Amino acid sequence: MNLSYTVKLDAFEGPLDLLLHLINRYEIDIYDIPVATITEQYMAYIHTMQQLELNVASEYLVMAATLIAIKSQMLLPNQEPELEEEYAEHMEEDPRDELMRRLIEYRKYKEAAHELQEREMSANQIFTRPPQNFEKYQGENASVANDGEVTIYDMISAMQKLLQKKKWQKPLETKVQRQEIPIQSRMEEVMTHINEHPSGVDFFALFPVPTRRHIVVTFIAILELMKNRSIMVEQKEQFETFTVYKMEE
Repeated sequence: MNLSYTVKLDAFEGPLDLLLHLINRYEIDIYDIPVATITEQYMAYIHTMQQLELNVASEYLVMAATLIAIKSQMLLPNQEPELEEEYAEHMEEDPRDELMRRLIEYRKYKEAAHELQEREMSANQIFTRPPQNFEKYQGENASVANDGEVTIYDMISAMQKLLQKKKWQKPLETKVQRQEIPIQSRMEEVMTHINEHPSGVDFFALFPVPTRRHIVVTFIAILELMKNRSIMVEQKEQFETFTVYKMEE
């Protein structure tokens, strides 16, 4: 059974988006990117995505090659031969500059898109109607939604740690019967478990069986349920565990 799965979520938008996520997570100065560190973290995400049998788009691999090329170029010793002034100025350009410009430009448009989205959401809450008397509602406290929704990158990072903890050894038996796990069945099992716990379920509690196949299918099932808006994953405080909730209708 081929479990290749293309992820398409709002928070999963391409290699530049992943790089910005890493820069924000590790508090990296976008004007002075440590290429060795960012390349190592980027490749770790790509490797985890491949382990989870997610289809890694070619643009992610192109960015990986770009980062490795920049890293290699920065390892070369600085040579200062007598060159023509115009050529010398060109050689002095930092190999990270082009990547930095692309990231800054991408961040600018991403922030603008986010602001426009917020304006659209605000506009959707505006309705014209005759004046009403709201005196009876005075003093009541409105509930405030928690802005702790987990991104796809946070989930991949968590899965990376989970995969590192569960180092699958070679089977002790020479014959192993492979058990196929339909994604739809696993989705139904996850939803049943979540329905039984209205207050939320610990994200890692959904991965009880220490087999790679089961973990991969469970992760894909969770992504499908998120895409269908059946569930949501939140992290109330930084470094705390993820909690999975059923989306209210």
